[in-house]
Amino acid sequence: MRIVRWVACAAASLGIACAVSMPVLGADDSLNEQLLNAARSGDTGAVEAALNQGAVIDSRNRIGDTPLITACKKGSTALARMLIERGANVRQADVAGITPLMAAAYGGDADTVGLLLSHGADTDAVDRVSKTAMEYAAGQGNTAAVKLLLDAGMDVNRRYNNDLTALMWAAGYDRAETAKLLLARGADASLRDNRGMTAMDIAAQTHSGQVATLLSPHERAVSQPTASQP
Repeated sequence: MRIVRWVACAAASLGIACAVSMPVLGADDSLNEQLLNAARSGDTGAVEAALNQGAVIDSRNRIGDTPLITACKKGSTALARMLIERGANVRQADVAGITPLMAAAYGGDADTVGLLLSHGADTDAVDRVSKTAMEYAAGQGNTAAVKLLLDAGMDVNRRYNNDLTALMWAAGYDRAETAKLLLARGADASLRDNRGMTAMDIAAQTHSGQVATLLSPHERAVSQPTASQP
């Protein structure tokens, strides 16, 4: 399966344009619906008002988005911070397995990524297409988010689904700045996915010229024969 198909499926599952909300069962369904609508509108005051009246903070709409996931999709760090301070679950995923961290990494909101990481977000969580926050960030070229994830301890050469690395995801979409960071942090350009392709092979296949230029010196180093021993 092509790298492009994996991202298309995952992007659709993120549901950036949220479907109509449907409240979950809770202490007061109308308050939960009010909370979800306020989060979707980015209205921090209305979110606080609903919570103060007893709305369930991790209420979910029909696609499983909590107010925190919605805030992360919208790139609203202030709303996300308030929800976390009020006790929102930073690890709660939607029905597609999208966590707040994945949503923030996909959208490139580094401030929210940092906030979530500082409150125990799970960097190893995978969604229903087996993608992690790192793959979302690298594929989207969200370099600041990639840096934060690496700083949080993620292995730069970790192999994800189909043996793809973060560098391969960056290569597949010509994310030169992200690839440069990954290489500077020790990404191994010689690694191969489950098709036997290196990041350079993927860059060539997807016509990712900027990343191919970055990888060219690494490719020559990999292909150079070692000197024979006496």
